[in-house]
Amino acid sequence: MITQPATRAADAELVSASWTDPEAFAELFDRYSGMLYRYVVKRLGPEPAEDLVGDTFLVAFSRRRSYDTGYTDARPWLFGILTKLISRHHRSEAARYRALRRAPLDGDVESPADRVAAGVSAQAARPELAAALADLPAKDRDVLLLIAWGDLTYDEVARALDIPIGTVRSRLNRGRRKVRAALGETNPMIEEE
Repeated sequence: MITQPATRAADAELVSASWTDPEAFAELFDRYSGMLYRYVVKRLGPEPAEDLVGDTFLVAFSRRRSYDTGYTDARPWLFGILTKLISRHHRSEAARYRALRRAPLDGDVESPADRVAAGVSAQAARPELAAALADLPAKDRDVLLLIAWGDLTYDEVARALDIPIGTVRSRLNRGRRKVRAALGETNPMIEEE
């Protein structure tokens, strides 16, 4: 007899279940903590990442009864909470990009964790890109990075930031234009040979 694999519960079902069984919320942490961690490391570095991801889930857990269960995917909700927490680190984020602009990449990496962090930081270490990101207004940078690094759709970014989709489009367009201009009209996502 062939058994079918268990289907994965929708995020909304887990949030609803956590109202009476708080342990159900742990599945959301298991699903998304790695993704959120990588996103924070790209934006702020590894130092604040664990704390911010933990804080994101604490806020989400405390607000789980207000989650709109009409949305089956909780990623935009979690990224929205995380983005608000990151905004408190605006100065350190801009300082990080300015430092990355000036610092050469270090080829020597001491541990696997350092290797992961170095790999994640390597894309942002390109001086022109780091400078362009540092110079973007925070609202434009949030939209650009949620799409580029968070891999969210326009609709998901709109939901995460609680803004109209037209605002997402205009902020993304403005951010892309400024970054492209700072990079001399080149695309940093395409590797040069």
